[in-house]
Amino acid sequence: MTIAPTRPRVAIFATCFNDTMFPKAPIATVKLLRRLGVDVEFPTEQTCCGQMFTNTGYANDAKGLVRGFVDTFDAFDYVVAPSGSCTGSVREQHEMIAERVGDQGLAREVDALAPRVLELSEFLVDVLGVTDVGAHFPHRITYHPTCHSLRMLGVGDRPLQLLRAVAGTDLRELPAAEQCCGFGGTFSVKNPDVSVAMGNDKARHVVETGAEYVVAGDNSCLAHIGGLLHRGRTGVKTIHLAEVLASTEQDPA
Repeated sequence: MTIAPTRPRVAIFATCFNDTMFPKAPIATVKLLRRLGVDVEFPTEQTCCGQMFTNTGYANDAKGLVRGFVDTFDAFDYVVAPSGSCTGSVREQHEMIAERVGDQGLAREVDALAPRVLELSEFLVDVLGVTDVGAHFPHRITYHPTCHSLRMLGVGDRPLQLLRAVAGTDLRELPAAEQCCGFGGTFSVKNPDVSVAMGNDKARHVVETGAEYVVAGDNSCLAHIGGLLHRGRTGVKTIHLAEVLASTEQDPA
């Protein structure tokens, strides 16, 4: 008797920033994954990754969120997030928080779960093995590689591989692409003048490309860049990578 292989259980981690301010990104992620044949689930118990606590030194306050993340997602084979920043927090900071507060049991659970938590482009390219997801987005675009996805996760050119395969796009190279946009979570609160200066540099480079849209895998960065583009009356819009990849001729973004 042949036993059919079980399909992996995949959950989406929407992130609190997206859920509160940019729900189109996690909705697009679910739409895209289901179009590709993935049975994606949305655990309603999910909350925040705890990065804001972690980045400002509140390890004890972050511990409860780390515990909650493990309890919510441990049963899944993969956890997919439309955010390099939050994925980076889970993979690079959760174990550190557990160890800092002296909970070795939680640290072991995090160590087992963290490798299964993937940013969207990682899951598409490395797990599903696809770069052409059947998307259609007939616009001039440029891509900003966010700091956490680039430096903490090492996503490399995976997002660009996916964008190059999108039908109808005119993908423009972004000058000084690897330069940070200046948002940096609490950095923009603690160092607003530096943050805005960095953001203005990024916005200027975006405008130089002649793109209609700037694409990124983190809405936190897009919020910062987009605010500056809007204030400058540039006419350039922002859009999350997931929304571009979910867009089709029949169901455009």
